[in-house]
Amino acid sequence: MLYPSSCQGDLLNISHLIRVFQSAGQRCRRGVTCLRAGLAAVVVVSLVGCASSVSVVETWEGNPAAASNAATLQTPGEIRVTRVNGRAMTNFLMDDLALDYALLPGENEVVFVYKTIWAKSTVVRNGESKVHVIESEPQVARFEAAAGETYRFKFDQPESRQEAEEEMPEFSAQIVSSAGAAVATSTVWDPKEQMTTSRTPIPASTSEIAPANGDNALEQLKSIWETASDEEKKAFLRWAFE
Repeated sequence: MLYPSSCQGDLLNISHLIRVFQSAGQRCRRGVTCLRAGLAAVVVVSLVGCASSVSVVETWEGNPAAASNAATLQTPGEIRVTRVNGRAMTNFLMDDLALDYALLPGENEVVFVYKTIWAKSTVVRNGESKVHVIESEPQVARFEAAAGETYRFKFDQPESRQEAEEEMPEFSAQIVSSAGAAVATSTVWDPKEQMTTSRTPIPASTSEIAPANGDNALEQLKSIWETASDEEKKAFLRWAFE
């Protein structure tokens, strides 16, 4: 797993920070609570900081030769890419990040979701969300990426919540080249038909990761966090702040 260079220093220091919180927890009357809250704060701040500083997300493992001439797929905040060539992409804590994804030249399969948020015009009760979240079914686009080329998403922009709701059942987006030529049109994603390729191998399981020692503990925490579902992440944060 590759991380932005601007995050690596923070990531490598988390093991030290955990030890600091452990030491502080021993002196705290509610040591477990202090430790949990401190650990959660470190994880959240680190992950949010890294997410906000990401400029290009690499979609492969290792160092393939073709990576030096990768194509780029630009995504707006409304589009969240979930998988590329069968490999799960990082689920950042903030959904509305505009990110660039580096793609190896050749055939690529990109799975994504379109999400738009609208403020509620009515009175909001306690505990009720203040916004309407309208989300498409998972979409997939398959296309041949040319070396060094830049691609982007093209789709209709709804003018209102009602219009967005009407568009969602038939939502589709195009992938267009820098010249504006459409190279792919998305369809509803069927997981049974997902692409697998040796260019972007998927680790078999997190259990194959080497036992934690020193800074490796951080990498395992990152790997587990990235593969966790939204509900699992929420459950962890609830546990951490108990």
